[in-house]
Amino acid sequence: MSAPVRVQLSRAAGWRMPDNTVKVDRSTQWGNPFVVGKTYPAVEGDLGGSLCGEAKIETAGCAVAAFRAWAEDESAPLGDLTPLRGKNLACWCAPGEPCHADVLLEIANRPVCEQVTP
Repeated sequence: MSAPVRVQLSRAAGWRMPDNTVKVDRSTQWGNPFVVGKTYPAVEGDLGGSLCGEAKIETAGCAVAAFRAWAEDESAPLGDLTPLRGKNLACWCAPGEPCHADVLLEIANRPVCEQVTP
């Protein structure tokens, strides 16, 4: 079985979302709430110095960095990622460009430790 990948959504005539793929754009509960050009309250985490001022998201890379910091916070209202585990994830971002779906792929497919009972 191959590792899940990011798929670019398309409005092209005849395009269909591939099997085993879940849409994770802003219309879903897993969409990136950080929008390029908007200013947000302070975002915790390592944003790589890519924010200007207090917390203005200036690039797609910065939006993805903010999403990563937010998603890694246990109090983030990201919800259950179990439905994403082992699935391809579809967003509108172009291939090769920063995308929050890559962060979701990483988090949703992390190894899970099962509790051992004596």
